[in-house]
Amino acid sequence: MLEAIGNQYIVARPVYSTSTFGEEFKKTHRHHKTLLDHLKGCCRCSSQKAKKIALSLFPIASWLPAYKIKEWLLSDIVSGISTGLVAVLQGLAFALLVNIPPAYGLYAAFFPVITYFFLGTSRHISVGPFPVLSMMVGVVVTRMAPGDSTAPELSSGSMENDSLIQERIMVAASVTVLSGIIQLLLGVLQIGFVVIYLSESLISGFTTAAAIHVLVSQLKFMLQLTVPAHSDPFSLFKVLESVFTQIEKTNIADLVTSLIILVVVFVVKEINQRYRSKLPVPIPIELIMTVIATGVSYGCNFQQRFGVAVVGNMSLGFEPPITPSVEVFQDTIGDCFGIAIVGFAVAFSVASVYSLKYDYPIDGNQELIALGISNIFTGAFKGFAGSTALSRSGVQESTGGKTQVAGLLSAVIVLIVIVAIGFLLQPLQKSVLAALALGNLKGMLMQFAEIGRLWKKDKYDCLIWVMTFIFAIVLGLGLGLAASVAFQLLTIVFRTQFPKCSTLANVGRSNIYKNKKNYADVYEPEGVKIFRCPCPIYFANIDFFKRKLIDAVGFNPLRILRKRNKALKKIRKLQKRGLIQVTPKGFIYTSDGFKDSDEELDNNQIEELDQPINTTDLPFEIDWNADLPLNITVPKISLHSLILDFSAVSFLDVSSMRGLKTILQEFIRIKVDVYIVGTDDDFIDKLARCEFFDDEVTDSIFFLTIHDAVLHVLMRKDYSTSKLNSSQEKETKPDFTINTNGGLRNREYQVPIETKF
Repeated sequence: MLEAIGNQYIVARPVYSTSTFGEEFKKTHRHHKTLLDHLKGCCRCSSQKAKKIALSLFPIASWLPAYKIKEWLLSDIVSGISTGLVAVLQGLAFALLVNIPPAYGLYAAFFPVITYFFLGTSRHISVGPFPVLSMMVGVVVTRMAPGDSTAPELSSGSMENDSLIQERIMVAASVTVLSGIIQLLLGVLQIGFVVIYLSESLISGFTTAAAIHVLVSQLKFMLQLTVPAHSDPFSLFKVLESVFTQIEKTNIADLVTSLIILVVVFVVKEINQRYRSKLPVPIPIELIMTVIATGVSYGCNFQQRFGVAVVGNMSLGFEPPITPSVEVFQDTIGDCFGIAIVGFAVAFSVASVYSLKYDYPIDGNQELIALGISNIFTGAFKGFAGSTALSRSGVQESTGGKTQVAGLLSAVIVLIVIVAIGFLLQPLQKSVLAALALGNLKGMLMQFAEIGRLWKKDKYDCLIWVMTFIFAIVLGLGLGLAASVAFQLLTIVFRTQFPKCSTLANVGRSNIYKNKKNYADVYEPEGVKIFRCPCPIYFANIDFFKRKLIDAVGFNPLRILRKRNKALKKIRKLQKRGLIQVTPKGFIYTSDGFKDSDEELDNNQIEELDQPINTTDLPFEIDWNADLPLNITVPKISLHSLILDFSAVSFLDVSSMRGLKTILQEFIRIKVDVYIVGTDDDFIDKLARCEFFDDEVTDSIFFLTIHDAVLHVLMRKDYSTSKLNSSQEKETKPDFTINTNGGLRNREYQVPIETKF
């Protein structure tokens, strides 16, 4: 019965163990689906299921018929034009990260938008080149097609450099196609949950490290230096070494131009951020600076006068599709898996933000399919892997984009540049593109501030961030990502392997039990210890759990058991030799000269000392907490009941199950009652299936709550409710007990005493 009184409640119910609760309240039979049932459900076909599958594979069919032309079209047009202009510039800039000619970046900015328009579930993200993915693809490109340098050949017209360029384009396209295939397979197999293994801390640390890689990789374009390709661990430091050893060869015109562009872009982006509520649309600073830089470079003939590197030939139209290289597939499958996962993780995280903001659903598996097909399509037409750039998606959303119609219109802008006006960008300096690429890294570089925030919130997450950053910087992006995921999983193992176990006590004289170290006014029933384990128990932490439990109770039950069995052997010898006699007044021993060898007992088999204590053959009981005769010493313990709070223990494996049973048996054999509370029915069912219970460890030790177990202990040990109110009333019957001669009590019948609550 539940009765509410103001902001308090009163509950009147019996004390329930799990077994008594199950007897009173019968569980309903539930049919749990088997693997065969799930397979039957997947193979079953109906018109409704076919429609559902069609709508899930082509989300456009669900939102396009509901498109509000009068309300949304104008906003989508404005957003599409703004996003398209940004996409053109980012495509050109990020192509430099892949170490291929800038013109191919336009393909990467065009093709994925078309496929995502039909297959994507997010209405606001802008798919296309992303600097981190471009950098990861570029690392593979430089490893598979290194060449002698990484800057001048991209615009050179020699046969040797043309061959190298085509080889790099083939590698980038093949890597993109394989990454898309991996994403498509993950989506079809419905395992989009794989992204959950990339935490926010890991993604933040990884993208920050990638931003550093991007920054270093663009130095060669800003300074116009010939830098050898490096893709192995420590490559970032080798690139820096190459840059600083050639620093005197810097092209001053490129350096000054890129610094001016960088400063202006940073300042205007800060203005856009600070006054975004007052500006109708963000200032398109990238477009403005590109137009100015292109005009100045062409008008002043920078290429001839100062020897600057320019974009060069921009052939109009599309190139024919290519067949990916199977050899590249075989050599880069590990890199492609990392590219696929990172691309999806970034796109899905950004899409999730917008879906929550505008209240519409997104499907992770469908996003994998959409991105996979987009990358396959893009790679076939000589583009490179894409995801979503945070700044580009921000432009699409902030300029009023409502649906992917804005994305389609942005693709139209890119298409116009590809087929009509791309030649106008030929005089544009590569150093300008490098500066524009760095200008988009501000948000990633600002993530260094996460270290301080994470340190205050969670030390483990902070450590994951720092180690991910170090791994990605030192080992490179591919190996760094793998090492970061492994380290992150290791921290989870570490947290569960060394959990923060605690001893609980009653707070407020109610049914609330908290860590007794955190509160001053607590109540612990005499002889009762409540121990909480806050995580699953498995093979890696069962020994730690046992050590913490022993520390909490203050003694090792196995040691106590062995000491008592040794003492019992001596007492049996005394009784057998007649040195202990029973009198009406108690028990006396008649000789102090008895000697026995501890060494003889120690040399006996340990298994005998680990068995339960059996005193049924003796005509008396032994009080192990009293002084025993003949200076037989056994550690005294005041604990009579141990309550294990397993409310946070979600599972046990077989190894830990054996260890737990051993621990329970050790306590039970020294007359310490053990109770387990807070477990669910599945937990107990698994123990039963694994034959955990026997004559010693029974299922009656399980109780619903800590308070149930405590009240059961108090009743069983003849406490009364007045104990909680600091007064005690006991109704006892005389017990013939004599402890004057060594703590031995006559075995007599004792009437049980009823305790009322």
